[in-house]
Amino acid sequence: MNDQMTRANVNPFIRLDPLDNVVVARMPVQAGTPVPSENTVTLHDVPSGHKIAACFIAKGEAVRKYNTVIGYASEDLPPGTWMHSHNILFDAVEKDYAFSKNYVPTEYVPQAERATFQGIRRADGRAGTRNYVGVFVLGNTGGTAARKIAAWFTPDRLADYPMVDGVAPFIHQMGDGMERSGEPMALLRRTLGGYIRNPNSAASLIIASGMESNDLEEFLVEQGLRRGPTLRTLVIGDEGGLRRSVEAGIVQVKEMLPAANAVAREPVSAEYLTIGMQCGGSDGFSGLSANPALGAAMDILVRHGGTPILSETSEIFGVEHTLTARAVTPEVGQKLVDRMSWWLAYNEGRDCQINGRVSPGNNAGGLANVLEKSLGGAKKGGNSPLMEVYRYAEPVTQHGLVFMDTPGYDPASATGQIAGGANMVMFTTGRGSCFGSLPAPTIKLASNTPMYERMVSDMDINCGIVIDGEATVQEMGQRIFAQLLRHASGERTKSELSGMGTNEFVPWPIGVLA
Repeated sequence: MNDQMTRANVNPFIRLDPLDNVVVARMPVQAGTPVPSENTVTLHDVPSGHKIAACFIAKGEAVRKYNTVIGYASEDLPPGTWMHSHNILFDAVEKDYAFSKNYVPTEYVPQAERATFQGIRRADGRAGTRNYVGVFVLGNTGGTAARKIAAWFTPDRLADYPMVDGVAPFIHQMGDGMERSGEPMALLRRTLGGYIRNPNSAASLIIASGMESNDLEEFLVEQGLRRGPTLRTLVIGDEGGLRRSVEAGIVQVKEMLPAANAVAREPVSAEYLTIGMQCGGSDGFSGLSANPALGAAMDILVRHGGTPILSETSEIFGVEHTLTARAVTPEVGQKLVDRMSWWLAYNEGRDCQINGRVSPGNNAGGLANVLEKSLGGAKKGGNSPLMEVYRYAEPVTQHGLVFMDTPGYDPASATGQIAGGANMVMFTTGRGSCFGSLPAPTIKLASNTPMYERMVSDMDINCGIVIDGEATVQEMGQRIFAQLLRHASGERTKSELSGMGTNEFVPWPIGVLA
């Protein structure tokens, strides 16, 4: 036990609900350690973030955490037994979707009293938190040109444009060798179009080779995009090759910089914040500290008129009924069930997370299976009502808590959220993550203090103080909301300071290859 724990005199185990039959270790606990709160003694060494049986659990009996079933006992388990994937069986859990049964309308903060941040107003009525010029490719063949063009615009060369946060390349592996129509192409196009229209995008250059399946003119028409002072296009084949294309692209970006720079930050209501919520490298503490604390912060944001986006469909499996019960209408709840049904059918028979096993890192961190991971992951959504469900990269127009169907893979999931209009991303982690994103920057929240201290150059907020007994979840939520407003106003996040974000643009790569 570290000095901080000793000073706080904190129980080494956390009980999450009076009806739970497991409790969670705040720190590594040796066998034979008394647990007075549960009137038992640990029978095994228990890693930090893992669970013990708080009472006798009979073989086949449901294992409950947050009073939610996370599996079934594989054998009779005496009090004090270390509980993990070796003795918690994954199995289907019957769910009552209870559409809209628990829906409670949001009590909004009066307009004049809402929190504000220093934002950048856009002509379409939205507000940005950053101001980037993007260099986009329709297919992978334009990647080298885009990187070279963006790299030319060093901080020294942008010194005369202080309101421009940078020129960023958005490269992907799609756009060719795929169907010319259908859902895969539609998904790619609305992802690219969403980034170009994101409120953090000031201007865009679109690069084509001239031979992609993702045809330039069809893309522009389908996405309702028109060439103009802040939207330029370049076709490598027409320019005479890579070198001339890079030279021409640099000229085009230079011509867009004055208009991109002609903005100013001003007080903007928090209702203009749209937050993509992510979790990655989760541990046994993620669902106890960082995720519920983020949920508390997002409940505050919702009351101030803002929009959190919960995603990662495969990572809410088993607890989706907790969201459908809060849906504003049964139709909204059914949309979520329909997307979950698609995932279950798509992954039938595959060795993947939705069918039980979490990643090795998640497992080592204390998560026994996908049900337990989903239980913690859904906590990011707080307690606000579910107002709408979107397909991947669809424009998010509804305020309040919404859900976007995305994979659990963080870069692909965040890419969909940013394409939908997220102007900030908040990312919880227990094992550590070096994720970053552009043009919407990422704020990273650590679930435990040791990891925060180990990766302080990557972590923005330490939610581990909840585990340490130094703050409640609600107090942590207030701190997160206050820091969100600062970062939205321009204060750099750790990922921005480290220069991350250009390699994390990953449109969801569904579809066939030629």
